[in-house]
Amino acid sequence: MPKLKTHKATAKRIKITGSGKLARERAFGNHILAKKSKARKRNMKTTAIISGKNAKNIKKALGV
Repeated sequence: MPKLKTHKATAKRIKITGSGKLARERAFGNHILAKKSKARKRNMKTTAIISGKNAKNIKKALGV
């Protein structure tokens, strides 16, 4: 079988943690921030862990 190509758009957006989990940035944190609460903006800074079927499909796209 030929080598699998990495899906580059996915690779730029998702990082693999040391334990093999998938981490992504949260959405809605770039503009129109005045109306969002401090707690909401603080939560958007943290990374989110991808799980379940989504993780399986993304790992396939990354060639992991």
